[in-house]
Amino acid sequence: MTYTHFTVETDSDGIAVITWDSPEKSMNVIDQSVMEELDKIVDYVASEEGIKGAVIASGKKTFGAGADLSMLQKMLGEFKAEEAKDKEAAAQMLFDGAYALNQMLRKMETNGKPFVAAINGQALGGCLEICLACHARVMADDAKVGLPEVKVGLFPGGGGTQRVPRLMHTQEALQMLLKGGNMHASKAKANGLVTEVVPASELVSKAKELINDGLKGVQPWDVKGYKFPGGAVYSPAGFQLFPPANAIYRRETQDNYPGARAIMKCVYEGMLVPFDTALKIESRYFAEVLRSTEAAMMIRTIFMSMQELNKGARRPASVGKTEIKKIGVLGGGGFMGAGIAYVSAKAGIEVVVLDRDAESAANAIAHAEGLEKKALSKKRTTEEKMAEVIGRITATDDYSKLSDVDMVIEAVFEDSKVKEIVTKAAEEHMPKDAIYASNTSTIPITDLSKFSQRPEQFIGIHFFSPVDRMMLVEVIKTETTGDRAIAMALDYIARIKKTPIVVNDTRGFYVNRCVLRYMGEAYNMLTEGVPAAMIENLAKQAGMPLGPLQLNDETAIDLAHKIIHQAIRDLGDGVVDARTLEVVNTMVEKHERFGRKNGKGFYDYPEKPAKKHLWPGLKDLYPQQDADSIDRQEIKDRFHAAIAVEAARCVEEGVVTDVREADVGSILGFGYAPCTGGALSYIDGMGTTAFVELLQKLEAKYGDQFKPNALLLDMAKNNELFYERFAPEGAKKAA
Repeated sequence: MTYTHFTVETDSDGIAVITWDSPEKSMNVIDQSVMEELDKIVDYVASEEGIKGAVIASGKKTFGAGADLSMLQKMLGEFKAEEAKDKEAAAQMLFDGAYALNQMLRKMETNGKPFVAAINGQALGGCLEICLACHARVMADDAKVGLPEVKVGLFPGGGGTQRVPRLMHTQEALQMLLKGGNMHASKAKANGLVTEVVPASELVSKAKELINDGLKGVQPWDVKGYKFPGGAVYSPAGFQLFPPANAIYRRETQDNYPGARAIMKCVYEGMLVPFDTALKIESRYFAEVLRSTEAAMMIRTIFMSMQELNKGARRPASVGKTEIKKIGVLGGGGFMGAGIAYVSAKAGIEVVVLDRDAESAANAIAHAEGLEKKALSKKRTTEEKMAEVIGRITATDDYSKLSDVDMVIEAVFEDSKVKEIVTKAAEEHMPKDAIYASNTSTIPITDLSKFSQRPEQFIGIHFFSPVDRMMLVEVIKTETTGDRAIAMALDYIARIKKTPIVVNDTRGFYVNRCVLRYMGEAYNMLTEGVPAAMIENLAKQAGMPLGPLQLNDETAIDLAHKIIHQAIRDLGDGVVDARTLEVVNTMVEKHERFGRKNGKGFYDYPEKPAKKHLWPGLKDLYPQQDADSIDRQEIKDRFHAAIAVEAARCVEEGVVTDVREADVGSILGFGYAPCTGGALSYIDGMGTTAFVELLQKLEAKYGDQFKPNALLLDMAKNNELFYERFAPEGAKKAA
């Protein structure tokens, strides 16, 4: 029999080698056709007398990337269509779809003949679950395995929550499932997740050897007397594990993620019942989570949209790809500039760092050395690679060194005059076809482009701090920015392996407009007398990774002060909320509290080992409210809504023209509650009608920052959603 995704060859020893190599795909992924073919192959192996066992291997550089999430989206779409007609039938249909992979894999592990997985590259998600259902796993010494589903709002629904805690200690299993990170071969072997670790060239031969040596086609949990590696739930070990594990889960997730909650339930409940019942429990929870708003929004934004943007969804198709070989970084001795220089050098790009003097510019080299030495200490690089990265950075104060760069990125002080000086100096020496990008935080790119002799080659490239860790880069175009500049900027961002969003020019662009609303609402709460600890804790309970006061400390309060006063100089006194101006001026001018950078901000940063803590003086700035009298849900609503309504304004004004970028930018830029799927998905999740009602309630009580814009009011009339009215081209075609 021939298959589309697999080939099956049986050797003289009676071992069938099943090679998975889906055509026209860079990586193997599980979809309906893959499941159907593998099911037939299992039947074939089980029924063929001449076959004593099977090896599942990959014909690609990596074993597999998991399930095709578009398959799950289709399944959910069919459920919703059926639900409108028959809710009970729809629920059964969704469960059956969720249970299908479990049924097939359970058939494989109980067929009576041994299956061995040969894992090369990486095996993630459902592809790892296929391996876990095999009776042994041989892993290449440079390979990785992982179950990352929790990161996109789901959880492993192909038996992962049941097989992992039956193969390894429950504590390690919960960490693997809840963190969604990758595990290297050596650790996987130590934890009992894989049977053998060998060089990649020996994978199939070692897998065959296990079968020839008498590997049984029976799983440990199907043998009478089986015991969990970490102990049963109702055992001394279980009593010591689950209460603190639940507390840690609550602390880390604030119970905002149905997928993570389901992991805890699946592991706990599954350990109390027979394995086949446990798989049904898992599938029921999977069907339930798949229906959740959080999962739908997270899959769309964090997986689908991010993948599309990374593949160049916004890149002008008319411009050929450019290989960025060399860049210049102006102001590279500063923290942001040094970070830009480092990630560029790390990506193999030659970097000329230019500052007011060579000594200042050399700070970029020191910054790179520090990061590389840290990576070396964690065995993430080698001495040779470290030397190569540092060797790509040249520090100078000589503008003539820019004569052969492909692009220049300006990262000097947030001051228009300084930016004017360096722009003119750089353009005297840059090649005529090089592009010039400003890393300004809020000053309109249109204003800065007036200093340039080549406005069509002038663009904004806004990085976020710290540059080496933050994955978002915001590209800002003006009315005069040409397609070539946009394409080159996106080619550069792809080279340094970050995610881009492209927005039209405005003060603060998109991300900073939203994040300033987040911090601004915290300022308002401070002036109202809401205790600072409550502000921070409720923001985290709302799903924000950092409280607004801590975030402001990280980005620097004095930078916010500069941005605010630059805006006032440009646009007049009324442009900034008086409460915001008062709080920032008080912190910077009166108390000289600039943030983490000088050890004093909304938090105090004492010498280690002492930990940072909220500045006690905050409670003396404004009369304090009784914490028990404060509506906690309302505080969380204020944080979500203040940002979301600003995102809606950016859509109305044409700052954001692609809803995917609004959501991805809000999550990657400052951590807007990932469980919502992003600022616009938060609105779509509750519906525009309900959102406008919430805004009107908050506006009446707290001010004009919550006033719904005309676009929202219009959409609310018929509860129209952003992903309907402004569906991206890809989404329109898919629909």
